[in-house]
Amino acid sequence: MPAKVFSTHVSKQLKNYVYRLIDPRNGETFYVGKGKGNRVFDHAAGVKMKVIDDDSGLSDKHERILAIKNAGLEVMHVIHRHDLSNDVVLEVEAALIDAFPGLTNTQAGHGSNSKGPMNHLQILQKYELPELDVAIPEKLVLININSLEIRHDRKVIYDQVRFAWRISAKRVQKADYVLAVVRGVVVGAFVAHEWLLATRKNFPDISHVDELDDTRYGFKGAEATSDVWKRFVGSDGKRVIHEEMKHIQNPIRYWKV
Repeated sequence: MPAKVFSTHVSKQLKNYVYRLIDPRNGETFYVGKGKGNRVFDHAAGVKMKVIDDDSGLSDKHERILAIKNAGLEVMHVIHRHDLSNDVVLEVEAALIDAFPGLTNTQAGHGSNSKGPMNHLQILQKYELPELDVAIPEKLVLININSLEIRHDRKVIYDQVRFAWRISAKRVQKADYVLAVVRGVVVGAFVAHEWLLATRKNFPDISHVDELDDTRYGFKGAEATSDVWKRFVGSDGKRVIHEEMKHIQNPIRYWKV
């Protein structure tokens, strides 16, 4: 039978590695991770299955592993790259996460929100845009949203940025503005009048809201004034250059909050 663990000698040769977990029922990659030693075996076996942060049940990854086990099968896995430095392993993991849509990973890859997949027009647009001033006295919440086909549609931007996030309710309520960010570019500036739990009762106008989600929040608000919008967004967006404002994996970033 194939080894279920790596020996100490093999582990030393592998060092940092990036792996994929694969569903044997359809050949689909459902998780990408990084690790050392026998982490890949532990993950494939579902060792220490834990509920997700909101205590509502197993994570999507562990539900998938459990379904595979219940089918009498074992999770397949591939070591994609090994013998990697601490910096390189993050980049390789992020690139693979970007390359496989529909993964059960709960977070984006390192730097994916700012350096992830873009076509040449998006790259040109991003790096030709003016920079966001780093001397900002206001308290901000910067939220990374999905890619936008039309960055000038303020209604679409507002609907994406206002719902629904795992955030610190105490911190966001102190913020002066909420900035919508796409691939490291600020595309919208809004004032949150009220942060509420992301439930159907609180957001009846959003059709995909679950009946109850007491771990995520959304806000009701409005566009910032024209002078504020000009300062943060300009005509086509402004590039985030301050490291403390850049999104790494978490879609939420706080500034002076």
